[in-house]
Amino acid sequence: MAYTLKDKVCIVTGATSGMGKAIAKTFHHEGAKLILSGRNIDRGTALANELDNSLFVAGDVSEPSYNERLVKTAIEVFGKLDIVSLNAGILGLGNVVDLSPRDWQKTLEINLSSIFYLSKYAIPYLKKQQGNILINASIAAYKSFPNHPAYCASKAGSVALMRQMAVEYGPEIRVNAMCPGPVDTPLIWDSAKAFENPEKAVENAGETTLMKRLGKPEDVANLALFLVSDKASWITGTAMTIDGGKLNT
Repeated sequence: MAYTLKDKVCIVTGATSGMGKAIAKTFHHEGAKLILSGRNIDRGTALANELDNSLFVAGDVSEPSYNERLVKTAIEVFGKLDIVSLNAGILGLGNVVDLSPRDWQKTLEINLSSIFYLSKYAIPYLKKQQGNILINASIAAYKSFPNHPAYCASKAGSVALMRQMAVEYGPEIRVNAMCPGPVDTPLIWDSAKAFENPEKAVENAGETTLMKRLGKPEDVANLALFLVSDKASWITGTAMTIDGGKLNT
């Protein structure tokens, strides 16, 4: 069998749940060697034990030094770095009046600043491999939702940062983003708490897509695999929507 990512070394953030976990598993299935990032030690350790050629490094992506450690670990353990898959994210729920400055800052630190931090330390090594960066953004970059000001702002910022890095580092490094719509992960259930009837809000999120269902983490993982693979070698600076047609409703 020809593995799409055979011997590619990948850092996957947000790897302990949801889309990040599905991406890690898909990359592993296709032959990648993984540095797994997340805050939940139990889930991260269990995932690393499940996937050979994988190492879990616990920490907070909002801390620059932790991102530097992820890159150093990849180089020390595997000798190179080919792919960075950025999936860590939080919601920071609350309208502009009610949201605390600290929650605003923390949301932007995790959802946006962490992309800058990890890219900063990874790019010198990615250039050596003609590697790529893939940012997991959101349709919230384009479509606003009540009580999500920090989330929407951070996702719009991540798309803008992606485009700037693609300009800055092409042709040596490809930089792209995915913009998922409503996907059945723990995050969407947390997001639904911003609405009066959370269960109904999640149900409506799926029903109001053109495909009449929520996305699955594996749907997003399949797109991630394509975008980091050689099959997407002429794609950079692109934010690809994967939302079951949600933006068209």
